[in-house]
Amino acid sequence: MRLLVTGGAGYIGSHTCKALAAHGHLPIAYDNLVYGNPWAVRWGPLEIGDIADRHRLDQVIRQYRPEGVIHFAAYAYVGESVKDPGKYYRNNVAGSLTLLEAMRDHGIPYLVFSSTCATYGVPEQIPIPETHPQRPINPYGQSKLMVEQMLRDFQLAYGIQSVSLRYFNAAGADPDGEIGEAHDPETHLIPLALEVAAGQRSHLTIFGDDYDTPDGTCIRDFIHVADLAQAHVLALEALAAGKPLQPAYNLGNGQGFSVREVIATAEAVTGKQIPVQVGARRPGDPPRLVGDATAISRDLNWRPRYTNLAEILQTAWCWQQKRPYFQRPRC
Repeated sequence: MRLLVTGGAGYIGSHTCKALAAHGHLPIAYDNLVYGNPWAVRWGPLEIGDIADRHRLDQVIRQYRPEGVIHFAAYAYVGESVKDPGKYYRNNVAGSLTLLEAMRDHGIPYLVFSSTCATYGVPEQIPIPETHPQRPINPYGQSKLMVEQMLRDFQLAYGIQSVSLRYFNAAGADPDGEIGEAHDPETHLIPLALEVAAGQRSHLTIFGDDYDTPDGTCIRDFIHVADLAQAHVLALEALAAGKPLQPAYNLGNGQGFSVREVIATAEAVTGKQIPVQVGARRPGDPPRLVGDATAISRDLNWRPRYTNLAEILQTAWCWQQKRPYFQRPRC
């Protein structure tokens, strides 16, 4: 299939493009390059454009005639969403509406949506099932929940078949070392810790060590980016095959690791010390987020290949060493 991948130059989008190509599909990366990287687009064409630009969307859709869409294009910084909610509602919600209307008008029948565990808010139970109440505590999570509702409404009104994948903390890098995580600014724990190990930063800041967890730091469920990419491919293929699916699925490993546990594992993987400083809590951070992914395992036979935190970190460390500020790759 020819598939439009919005945000296809981003971290998860580019890994999904590689997975799509491995399954025989043509991924058309559509990205405004605000956070995406052109060098990450290697398995299909790159078309520069914004999801809010209906004229540009129409041009690209007419040129390639995609048979489905995988939608990653969103702003995804929780703290920033609290400080600047308008930016998130304008891009994540209004931009997604423009995309959906373009799909409707061009007759594109399938969409896989990159959603998030942030739609659940502070969990009432761990691990979190898909049936858990959705009560986001930040505008980022709220914006994703709004898009999930739009997808249900567009399915009822126009027959656009969709599935939302609510994933937890994406981590790691392409096992072949071809692409990896490279945000500007970087805010994710694992790449920040590895940059400290590599001598690119003096220390790592832990945002709050007084949470109601065993060591006082937040607990998260880390899922390898290649496993996330595979799930998107399986979901799109299932939609195209007419397989009945739930409206949404969790993607996670079903186990949680604290910030301090991640740092200790990063030190073991790299053989380097990672100095830390403790800062204030960030607004919008729940203490624990761990997912129950049994539903997608049952319905799509999806299971994460990378379940060991050290293994996930090793792929990320190999990628860090291949980036330009290293003279010689060591993996």
